[in-house]
Amino acid sequence: MNQKKKTLWQRLGPGFITGAADDDPSGIATYSQTGALFGYTHLWVALFTFPLMLVVQEMCGRIGTVTGDGLSGVIRKFYSKKVLAIALVLLLGANIINIGADLGAMASAMNMVFGLPFVVWLMLVTVGSLLLQILVPYPTYAKFLKYLTLSLLAYVLAAFVIKQDWSVILYTTFTPTFAFNKASLLNIVAILGTTISPYLFFWQADEEVEEQIAHNKILGFGIGKPKLSKQDFKDLWIDTGIGMLFSNLVMFFIMVTVASTIGANGPVTIETATQAAQALRPLVGDFAYLLFAIGIVGTGLLAVPVLAGSASFAVAEAFGWSGGLEKKFKDAHGFYGVMIVAMAIGFLVNFLGIPPFQMLYYTAVLNGLAAPILLMMILTISNNKKIMGAHTNGILSNVLGVAITALMTAAGIALFLF
Repeated sequence: MNQKKKTLWQRLGPGFITGAADDDPSGIATYSQTGALFGYTHLWVALFTFPLMLVVQEMCGRIGTVTGDGLSGVIRKFYSKKVLAIALVLLLGANIINIGADLGAMASAMNMVFGLPFVVWLMLVTVGSLLLQILVPYPTYAKFLKYLTLSLLAYVLAAFVIKQDWSVILYTTFTPTFAFNKASLLNIVAILGTTISPYLFFWQADEEVEEQIAHNKILGFGIGKPKLSKQDFKDLWIDTGIGMLFSNLVMFFIMVTVASTIGANGPVTIETATQAAQALRPLVGDFAYLLFAIGIVGTGLLAVPVLAGSASFAVAEAFGWSGGLEKKFKDAHGFYGVMIVAMAIGFLVNFLGIPPFQMLYYTAVLNGLAAPILLMMILTISNNKKIMGAHTNGILSNVLGVAITALMTAAGIALFLF
């Protein structure tokens, strides 16, 4: 029994890390805002996004697995420079704002618990996170950070500690309702943007390549194609499926917990970390702030390298530079240079005067607006036999892939029409 559990844990890799990183501070803020503003009425979205998120991330992982290249590398080799430029602009624009918002949330959470000025914490988390990315190979400390993300399970426990009307929760989860107004549309775009995010597309493809390199199946990015077995694709599905399931369960219970606490007496707009932490008070009392801070900082430390790393991978592949989180700084100056610039701009974003929690929410909206164009590129690549050989999309992948692309496009257009 223990051996089986150990084996399953060992099989969790890029897909699980991607799912855990998806519940970053931006995600926590978006789900908290959803519960506070809309109560239980948007719970159905968590059920709805799971298969869509799974299909999209499996496509990205499969592209990296089959080609031995990240998305940016594939686009550079098989498509025009204009297509590559569009992909980079969309990714970098959304990523840098997301990095800034996550750094601000981490600093705000630390300020809430330990005092000291926000700017001091912002500088510490920025420099600390950057040093970790450069000095420590990401896979090494990601193993430890995965355990920090388990603090998010506090929302699951809190949902059961608080008295709930589970019949209402089940009804609203399985019976979708939607009000056609700007607030609801904005929230749907935000949820879709923080679950089906551009940085996750690039990250999982690149990390699947890193896995191939680590197992000596290829020498480096774009250097040879790995020999693949049916087990490789089965492992990809299991890893990605568990990661996306974990991500969506956390989303669901954050919304439930916040809806039954902060949002219990009517719509509330969450503007600070202190307000968001109140949702955990029924579970841990005065430790709510500390537990919330652990969750925010833990997910931030996991997600910021994913955000900055996906940007670095994309630019490095686009220009043919050496790159990879397993490489030392002296061997990948361009790769880490992009990371440093992205982190520096993210740091400066926090001085625009936007409250950290509002910035997190609007970052999710920005991701939701940028994702459809990148999804079209991913669908095109994953159906290209010249690139994917015998491993192109099946019917289900195409149906769900087209559905989420159309849905996110329609939601984005509708948002501007209201």
